[in-house]
Formats: sequence, C-alpha cells, structure tokens
Amino acid sequence: MVKSIFFEDYEIGAVRWSTGRTITEGDIVLHAGQTGDFYPHHMDAEWCKTQPFGQRVAHGTLILSIGIGLTAEEINPEAFSYGYDRVRFIKPVFIGDTIRARVTLKDKRDYPKRAEQGLVVEACEVINQKNETVLACEHVLLANRRANRSG
Repeated sequence: MVKSIFFEDYEIGAVRWSTGRTITEGDIVLHAGQTGDFYPHHMDAEWCKTQPFGQRVAHGTLILSIGIGLTAEEINPEAFSYGYDRVRFIKPVFIGDTIRARVTLKDKRDYPKRAEQGLVVEACEVINQKNETVLACEHVLLANRRANRSG
C-alpha cells in the first residue's frame, strides 16, 4: 500500500506494532551465506550445546534486518531511511522464537542540509514471544515537508 506521510504528519509519541515472524534454521543458514558469518554460535549445534545458551543463536544483524523489515508495512514515497543509530543486541534470539516490532516516534527535527526535508527518529524495539526486548535501535528517516511539494 502506498501512503504519503510528510514530515508535518509525524506525531511524537505515536506507536505502531508489526505482525510476528518466527525465526527458522533456514533464516540463519541463509543469512550466514549472504554475509559470510559462519561463526559457530550460529552454525554449530553440537558446539553450542557446550556454551552458556545451549543452542544456536540468530545473528544480531539477521534480527535487525527482519525486525526493521517487519516495520515496513506501507510504502511512503515522501520519506526514506537515512540510517540507524544506537543499535543494541539485548537478548539472544533462537530458532523457533517469534519476534515482532514496536515503533515509537521519538523525535523530529529540521534537516540542516535541506530546508525542504526534516529528520524523523523512530525508536524501534524487537520483542520476542516472551515479551522481552531482544533488540533496540533508532531508525532515522529523511522526510519531505508538505509545504515544499507541488501538487
């Protein structure tokens, strides 16, 4: 779905939730192949039995990718990702865990490089089926201002 949301439309404190997604062994194997990260914590089930978690752990970057992907419910042609700040991998995610994302609009401010745009900061939390936060970050968006658009 395409929905235009301009800088002026974002409301600080607004919260939205994503749907859930269960992490599979295939997710971990595919991510390892795409990134080259075959670290035994992700790939070696027998070795992991000897470690504190006792099982394989999903890559933090996999959970970041899926968690942020879950937040992309609508296409907004008036904003795009500017980057991610303060990424923290708080708790491990295991095969079979189901995650969802909570996004809270944290801040919005002028963009000093271009007056026709503003920066929007979303606090993103990825939460598991036990209601534990497993990942947190800030997603920074560059959003067009309505006043500077024609039509």
